[in-house]
Amino acid sequence: MTRTLETIPADMASTALSSGLLKPNSISVKGFKITTQKLPILKADPIEDMARNLGIAPPEMIFGDNFITIEHQQTQWRIAFNAFDALDRVDKTGASMLKVAYSKEWQKSRENTHEGIKEIVKPFDWSYTTDYAGTVNPGSRAFVATTKPIPIELLKRPDPILFYDDVILYEDELADNGIAMLSCKIRVMPSRLLLLTRFFMRLDNVLFRLRDTRIYVDFDEMEIIREYQSRECGYETVRQTLATTRDDVPAVMRDPNRLSEILPLIEKRLERVTLKD
Repeated sequence: MTRTLETIPADMASTALSSGLLKPNSISVKGFKITTQKLPILKADPIEDMARNLGIAPPEMIFGDNFITIEHQQTQWRIAFNAFDALDRVDKTGASMLKVAYSKEWQKSRENTHEGIKEIVKPFDWSYTTDYAGTVNPGSRAFVATTKPIPIELLKRPDPILFYDDVILYEDELADNGIAMLSCKIRVMPSRLLLLTRFFMRLDNVLFRLRDTRIYVDFDEMEIIREYQSRECGYETVRQTLATTRDDVPAVMRDPNRLSEILPLIEKRLERVTLKD
């Protein structure tokens, strides 16, 4: 029987990976290679190293070894999604920091948890909001603005799913006042794939926020479309909206998929890159 992360204790996972017992999952389809890796949360020393390199205090749970990559092997075009690059997009100036009472509670909790790195607990966006849309390898063909949308109708076809994964990059409970989480899901079919990277934040009694990046790849056309959307709305406005429905309000307020249908669109960008000569 093949051993997976689910069957190996967390404290043995890194040893197992280095010894070859665990390997990233991957699939190759029509010249594109898709790779994912899921490992336990980082331990104290790697977390503090990451914090020093980022210059901000880290989230409570960092899956720093997790990633998803999409690579076209012939042209060496590659895009990756990982926790460090996503956190590096968090505002480090404090200009977009949520100025609510919870921020003091959050800072106190971080000072108690990471006493060795107090010097970097400074004003920044403690909700860990990121507009991360992936890391494109230097030298790869660049995305350019487009009006061409992701073909939703093609994605609705009942095509067989060759590969699926759901990878968490980081999570924080915002001093027990909500949640901030960044995750990636990918679905690979015979002729196309769709990746969704979603930042979801719920700050109780204050705000809901979603930032979604979708990557669509058409294997036959060798075309990649990237769509970025930002949605947010006040907590009380969402609660009042749901109160007029028959929905289970507490459940919906914890479900980013349902909230994506409710929160108003703040920003949208479309880009594409073609790998054909």
